Amino acid sequence: MTFLRTAAFAASLALFATAAFAHDGVHVDDPYARFLPGAKSGAAFFVIENHAAVDDRLVAVTSDVAAKTELHTHKMDAAGVMQMVPVEGGFTIPSGGRHALERGADHVMMMMLNRVPKEGEVISLTLTFEHAGEVTIEVPVDNQR
Repeated sequence: MTFLRTAAFAASLALFATAAFAHDGVHVDDPYARFLPGAKSGAAFFVIENHAAVDDRLVAVTSDVAAKTELHTHKMDAAGVMQMVPVEGGFTIPSGGRHALERGADHVMMMMLNRVPKEGEVISLTLTFEHAGEVTIEVPVDNQR
């Protein structure tokens, strides 16, 4: 009987350890933001990984340094000029996949700044996902990237 209790206890510990270290949902890697001196806007970049069993979508973002924060991308207009435009509907992050927000492509745009964050400062962004809900991240300002 003692052997069975010991085996059951060991099995429950193994199950708990697996659940405790399992990563489910979204994870944000390598965040950074850029704000040029005197700027009225700035941008943030990072990689979102989706460890969930279903696709997710980044649908909104807010910032502690801007009155208006939007999801943006770059598109070429009819004259061949690249423009930054807001993205309606957000960015899809496939199950088991990732989506990069990077310079010259999809990114977070912060406009109507309350103040211009300085190099090395850390700002907060709250990302809103369709399934994962709100995720707040700390983003260092790195104008050299």
